Formats: sequence, C-alpha cells, structure tokens
Amino acid sequence: MGFGISTRAVHAGEPERQYMDSITTPIVMTSSFTFTNMDEVLDYVSGKVDRFEYGRYGNPTTAVVIKKLRELEGAEDAEVFDSGMTAVSCTLLGLLQDGDHLVLTDDAYKKTLMFCEKVLPRFGIRTTVVKMGDYEEMENVLRRNPAKVVLSESPTNPYLNIADMDILREFKERYGFVLVVDATFATPVNQQPLSQGADVVVHSATKYLGGHNDLLGGAALGRKELIEKIRDYRNTTGGVMDPMTSYLLLRGLKTLALRMERHNTNGFLVAQYLERHPRVRRVYYPGLPSHHDHKRALRYMRGCGGVVTFELNADLERTLKFLSALRLFKIGPSFGGVEALVTHPMTISYYDYPAEERKRLGILDELVRLSVGIEDSQDLIEDLSQALAQI
Repeated sequence: MGFGISTRAVHAGEPERQYMDSITTPIVMTSSFTFTNMDEVLDYVSGKVDRFEYGRYGNPTTAVVIKKLRELEGAEDAEVFDSGMTAVSCTLLGLLQDGDHLVLTDDAYKKTLMFCEKVLPRFGIRTTVVKMGDYEEMENVLRRNPAKVVLSESPTNPYLNIADMDILREFKERYGFVLVVDATFATPVNQQPLSQGADVVVHSATKYLGGHNDLLGGAALGRKELIEKIRDYRNTTGGVMDPMTSYLLLRGLKTLALRMERHNTNGFLVAQYLERHPRVRRVYYPGLPSHHDHKRALRYMRGCGGVVTFELNADLERTLKFLSALRLFKIGPSFGGVEALVTHPMTISYYDYPAEERKRLGILDELVRLSVGIEDSQDLIEDLSQALAQI
C-alpha cells in the first residue's frame, strides 16, 4: 500500500468489504472454528485452503491486526502476543537454543534484563550485557564470543538512549547475528528499524500502539523465516492475543499517527520547559540538543515521542512531595497512553533493589519519568510548574 502512514494506520489490513458491510472489523469471539464435512478438513490439513481452525493458531480479528502492523512497520511478516514481555520472551526463545549466546544492551526494561539474565540460562542460553552505546565493548564481546542474537532497545528506558543502527548493521554483516530491536518507545511512526538494518522489531502494544491504557499486548515483526520460528514457539506456549484485545488494538492503531504527532509536540515542549527550570538538574529527551544522542535521533527518528525523564534538584523526600503534588499527571507505571502519567523508577520499579545496585543502574532517588499525554501542552506545563513550586 503506497499511502502515507496516517492513511495506512486507518486502512491497512482491513478487508475491502467487512462482514455485514460493517465499517469496523468485527470481534470474532470464538475459540474453535468448525468444518462442514471431512473434505474441508482434508483440504485444510493438506494446505489446499488457508482458514481458521483453533483460536491459539489464529482468529479473523487478530489477522487484521497482524496485516495492519505489517504494513505500518514495512515487515514481511508479523505476530501478536498477549503482552509485550511475551513478545520479547517468545522472540528470544524462538530464535535461540541451548548453547547460543545473546548480547543485550544494559539500558533496557527491567523485566527484559531479568528474563535474559535469570530465565534464559535455564535453557542453556548465555547472555552478555554490554553498556548501551559502547560499541567498542560490544565488538570485543562479539569477537571473543560470537552471538546468535543481539537485542537493543531504541529509544531505551528510562534514559532514552538511541541505538546507532549503522554500527549495528555493520556488526551484523561482519559477525552474522540476528539483530532484534525493541522499538516500543519509537513506534512505526517515529522510526522503522527494519529499514535501517534490524531483522526483527518487537513492541509492547500496551503502550503507544494501543494508546488508551486499556489493553495488554505485544508484537514481533520482521523477516518471514524468523517470525515463523517465533510464531511456532508462541503457538506451542499459548501466549496469544484474544479477539477483544485485537479489536481494541485495531481501534488504537487507527489514530496512532495522529496521536504520535501530539505526543511528539507535547514531549518536546515539556522537555524544553523542564530544562529551563531551576529545580531540575538534568533532562533526558533525545529531541533536545543537550541529549547525548541528539544527533542519532535526528538521523534515525522522525520524532522523539512523549516520554521525558529528568532529575530533580532535590532529595528523596522532596522528590516524593513533587510527585504527590501533581494533578494532571497521575502516578502509575507504563507510558504511551492519551492520559499523562508519571512514575518514580526508584520506588515503582526498583524498590526491592539494594541502594548500591540502583545507583549502578542509574536509578537515582530524584529520577522521574513522565509519559506526556495528548492533553493541551500548556495545561501539562502548568501542572508541572505548580508541583515544582512546592519543593
């Protein structure tokens, strides 16, 4: 489909004529699909016809989601899952086996790190964690220990580091690994890593793709032969997206490009405001020239999204006071929805970590992460202003 991304977000994957001429894709709420006679069964099992049989292997509503995501990401194939972590775990377990080596960048989602470091070893899979952006260290690791898969987020959580796709593509060609990029923070609107050298892209559809804080889901997209391996693993383990979630995700995707325009604008304006405020020590937002990966963001991204991370000029007590004083920004985990959220990584995600370990990971007491919604930017800035005035 040769249309722009907004048009594709609305129309890609949708049948030309829906059931009963509905303008929206119906929710097909069934676990099983029946056959009229045994000839139909034989045609299906022999591969003569492509149809649905059992909900774990496919559903008409979910099939439309897959087609739409494939068009948006520019992928040969795609699969969806019941959560973002299922997408990550099925991708890695579908591509790796006993004796394989994974290289992972360190500025990653906490549960991704835990899965790679604590779960994968049970399957005989070794993980080496390298510092995000230290490509000399990564090459040294690859030279000593060839990797089957390299996994990097871009942008990363929570510091919004940007992967150098040119270097990763060069390493992939030199060392022969599969490059997987978690592009949840970017979305297909702001970046399409498959066109920049990645083999597989994963998303937590819970975030921007769904966009309304009302679903859990994940997606993996990329080369057909790789997605087939991932799909086989998912079909066996059962982490499928249900029809109702598929319908909600379809609804969210239709406004993705429109929402991302607002997230990009609001995120940039909020980041600019915070960078000028005397009670803010440092702002992490790749759209700002002060961000260490700003030039990479200009090279690889069309926009920088609505996540803004910053450090307050405050101790823990005053940081918690600031968070409690916010009105529009609701305290809670996650990001990417239309509502503004704020999270305190030290308490919400890393409270059970020793202080020394949090410091090593860069999770400071005064670190705050905003998920800037699609509200009016001035209202969001005024909310931050009144809360900052109280510390």
